[in-house]
Amino acid sequence: MREDFDPSTLDFDKSGGLVPVAVQDAATLQVLTLAYMDRAALDETIASGEATFFSRSRGTRWRKGETSGDRLHVVSITPDCDMDSLVLKVRPVGNACHLNRISCFGDDDAPGLGRIARLEATIAERAAADPSESWTARLLAEGPKRAAQKVGEEGVETALAGAAGPDGELASEAADLVYHLLVLLRARNMVFQDVLDVLAQRAETAKQPEGPAGT
Repeated sequence: MREDFDPSTLDFDKSGGLVPVAVQDAATLQVLTLAYMDRAALDETIASGEATFFSRSRGTRWRKGETSGDRLHVVSITPDCDMDSLVLKVRPVGNACHLNRISCFGDDDAPGLGRIARLEATIAERAAADPSESWTARLLAEGPKRAAQKVGEEGVETALAGAAGPDGELASEAADLVYHLLVLLRARNMVFQDVLDVLAQRAETAKQPEGPAGT
């Protein structure tokens, strides 16, 4: 777990000894729940690596999953600019909501680009399946070259749809391309975050002022 701050700098007094905590899936960035911590709950979270909160209704600390088994493994803890609230990025095991939903904020799954992370998790699960019953498992069993071949085929089909096909066809072919790209990354023991890291590096480079001509 990465701790991004000094816990002693948090202002617990502003809200009567508690700080609100927004809990976010580290992979999909989906907001899972809103809870509260006192200093002891924060200390226990840091020590255990699992999210521990303070229940305002019961007046006591509780570690997520003590009864349900649905735990929240903490990846990072980040305070806001006023040092009076926190964001916990977690790797959830099971559901975050006591109603057996992924999130306390509705039934919807990870939104937007969070679908990429959810698809990666599905591909990782299918890797252990019977190749005769799972296309994903078959591709992974055949190795990176086969997955790369499929990326090439889907890339051509996406390009053709983009040049002359209707919007629905382009979206469908692009979805096939993204899926096979994620399988290829998995076959190479990589994740989509590796791609995003490169894009982030390029964005930082683009921010740098250009030097004199010829340098």
